[in-house]
Amino acid sequence: MKIHFCLRYRTRVGESCLISIGDAAPVLLEYLNEETWHRIFEIDTKKQSALTYQYHFQAADGALTTEWESERTLDFTQLKFDNLQVIDAWNPAGATENAFYTQPFKGVFLKTPMSQSPKIPKAYTHTFRVKAPLLGENEVLCLLGHGKGLRSWDTAAPILLAREGNWWTVRLDLAQEDFPLGYKYGVWNTRENRFKGFEDGANRTLYTFSAAAAGGVILHDGFARFPANTWRGAGVAIPVFSLRTAQSFGVGEFTDMNALTDWSKAIGLKILQLLPINDTTATHTWTDSYPYAPISVFALHPIYLNVGAVAAKKNAAVLKPYTKIQKELNALETVDYEAVLQHKWDIIRQLYDLQKADWLKDAAYQQYFAENKHWLIPYAAFCFLRDMNGTADFNQWSEYAVYDAAAIAALASPQSGQFDLLAIHLFVQWHLHVQLKSAVDYAHANGLALKGDLPIGIYRYSADAWVAPDLYNMDKQAGAPPDDFAEKGQNWGFPTYNWARMKEDGFAWWRQRFEQMSLYFDAFRIDHILGFFRIWSIPLDAVEGILGQFIPAIPVTERELNEQGIGFEHDRFCKPYMTDRLLWEMFGQADHLVKTTFLVPRSDGRYDLRPEYATQRQIEAHFATLEPSEENELLRDGLFNLISNVIFLAEDKSAADSSVSRAGLRLHFRIGIDKTSSFKNLEAGVQSRLNNLYVNYFYRRQDAFWEREAMDKLPELKRATKMLICGEDLGMVPDCVPGVMRELGMLSLEIQRMPKAAGTAFFHPKDAPYLSVVTPGTHDMSTLRGWWEEDRSTTQRFYNEMLEQPGTAPFFCEPWINKMMLEQHFHSPAMWTIFQLQDFLGMDGALRRSNPGEERINVPANPKHYWRYRMHLDFETLAKASLFNAALRQMVVDSGRV
Repeated sequence: MKIHFCLRYRTRVGESCLISIGDAAPVLLEYLNEETWHRIFEIDTKKQSALTYQYHFQAADGALTTEWESERTLDFTQLKFDNLQVIDAWNPAGATENAFYTQPFKGVFLKTPMSQSPKIPKAYTHTFRVKAPLLGENEVLCLLGHGKGLRSWDTAAPILLAREGNWWTVRLDLAQEDFPLGYKYGVWNTRENRFKGFEDGANRTLYTFSAAAAGGVILHDGFARFPANTWRGAGVAIPVFSLRTAQSFGVGEFTDMNALTDWSKAIGLKILQLLPINDTTATHTWTDSYPYAPISVFALHPIYLNVGAVAAKKNAAVLKPYTKIQKELNALETVDYEAVLQHKWDIIRQLYDLQKADWLKDAAYQQYFAENKHWLIPYAAFCFLRDMNGTADFNQWSEYAVYDAAAIAALASPQSGQFDLLAIHLFVQWHLHVQLKSAVDYAHANGLALKGDLPIGIYRYSADAWVAPDLYNMDKQAGAPPDDFAEKGQNWGFPTYNWARMKEDGFAWWRQRFEQMSLYFDAFRIDHILGFFRIWSIPLDAVEGILGQFIPAIPVTERELNEQGIGFEHDRFCKPYMTDRLLWEMFGQADHLVKTTFLVPRSDGRYDLRPEYATQRQIEAHFATLEPSEENELLRDGLFNLISNVIFLAEDKSAADSSVSRAGLRLHFRIGIDKTSSFKNLEAGVQSRLNNLYVNYFYRRQDAFWEREAMDKLPELKRATKMLICGEDLGMVPDCVPGVMRELGMLSLEIQRMPKAAGTAFFHPKDAPYLSVVTPGTHDMSTLRGWWEEDRSTTQRFYNEMLEQPGTAPFFCEPWINKMMLEQHFHSPAMWTIFQLQDFLGMDGALRRSNPGEERINVPANPKHYWRYRMHLDFETLAKASLFNAALRQMVVDSGRV
């Protein structure tokens, strides 16, 4: 068969289009005109029954983009032509319609009937195929156009298309028609038997088939041109650990999610957003409550296990001694992380001994194990070795410090003397999976989807890092630069990703991670999506995030500084700037102690740090040996500030290639140089020139570079999953980020009090793009009520400008104010509006907490924050709050988000 592929895609000079057949490398298409590319292939249909293909676009700079359409297949068993012309429309990843073919829509909201397998006529010349994801109930796609074969535009009797997979399809015999033909798609209501209207835009045009006579034509017309921004939903965000029911064990459990589902369904919500639910047990202390430091990105957290459900009736007696403890823990205002886990593990060990024989024989478990053993065995072994050695830091283990798959397989074998100590973790993961999957299925059955959270990093002493340390830069720490929430930046402690290594195997680790997430979640939020463009990388010897730099980044060189008339002196620019005056200003009468203990005088009147106190880690270690006191804390923090009082951070010379080496040292600006005394003590001319270079470094020179970095990763990662992807694009956002996210069809995050437009105080939800999530705040922020009381001048401005209320703003966020802010979000054009549960409750004076400060989940400025927030009332009580629930549901209904 001779196949003439024809792609409709407008290009410019220097750009080209390619096609890949099956697994073969892409080959160039031939330019036909400014909006058409084509190529002819000879296919032996006796040797292959089907063919898959895909198109690619090559920019003038050589960058290759693969189209988003993944369903391009020709079935030769149904095609009896000698010549075939395939006319295709390019499907861009950013097309809004693509969102409706992701997991939440295909699996929950827009479930479609089974494919209809329409009868194929004996004689036909043309196959029309098109997508229309947002048709309503009793609606089908229809086709009309010029000529008898297209019903001469008769809207009383249009040609009805049938659904085949994601496509609407019809086969017609147009052999007798005079080409070109104009045509359009429309909507037909099958219940009312009436035509509802045509698609938007001008007529489509079908030209004559230019090949030999015995030919056929397949038109893939892309998407029917109907509004793609009409579907809108609302949701609630709450961590699992914060859920509260009468049956909880002092913490929210996966089984408590059913109560969340029941309440959300009654309100008219469509999505449940959770924080990460992976196991974070590194120390067995409350510090493990931080949900963004997983010891495995695959394993679920044991704290969410309902031990009563595991015990069932058969082993219910095990629970009786814990009845009082459970009630006491469940009555607490906040989560007692350590006590909950201690008692749960006491019960788990007893249940394991009673159930292990039957559990290991369970066919369902055996299937689960077979499908997940690639991570289950290393995870279980890691947990066993962590507890045996008293630390998750595998570098300190007496044995197995370096992962060896064969040795770990032997350790985890049922014949191993340590098997039970490992297998108990398999037992827990199986029951967690069963309970979470049951909760997910229940949510789906009730019309709700689940949205998860993808942490940007992994815990440094995790099973993931132990198994494959080469996937990470273990000599670096990830974090975030300073912002309004953390003036010294954030140091998360995670190793950064070795993207070059990850790319070598096609991002296999990420694919496995997404596959595991998709078992439970329909959508997910990428925590700190900016990390896929560049990451804030902090050296291991630093404590604070202020000493980080963006990696990768185009550096400043010595040559550049000289060319700008700045000059370069290593000690002045790269070492902490310390003078007698500065030390007095910082430490007052303690400056003598600082000078004699930590510093060495220089001949020029300045000081250097002693080698044993040259880094923040060394300072931290020194003060850890002293008695805690306010004085020592002030000294420590002052020395931290001295160490970060630099203008440039120098790269390791070994990192520079020969061409850059000839230009001198590679340098990166310390962020916020204008706030350092080092900068303030430079002459005005040097300050001005340095500041110009600083602005160029952070806001101009990196943009195209960071865009290429993101496009080297994100398209492949997005293609690896059917989940809907939302990016947390907050903070110091490069100019290229919004464009990349739009191009890939990733939903942005829009927050009213964190506007992205320069020079604006607030963002109005009415201005949100459709492909976005609008929310009053996240778990890292105070609730609406808490924020209202933080800054009186900000509150007043918001009250007058955003709420359009005259006069003086109330001191407290009254329920009616809270409600007004919620209504602004509900009526946003964004696809999603998602609220913290606390913000819902804030509009009811009787239901909400008295102290809004107790509603906050996290304080980013505090790296030792205890994540323990719980609902102050249980779902049984909330379900009975009929007036509140009715009012909230009415808000959802009035906004059209039901």
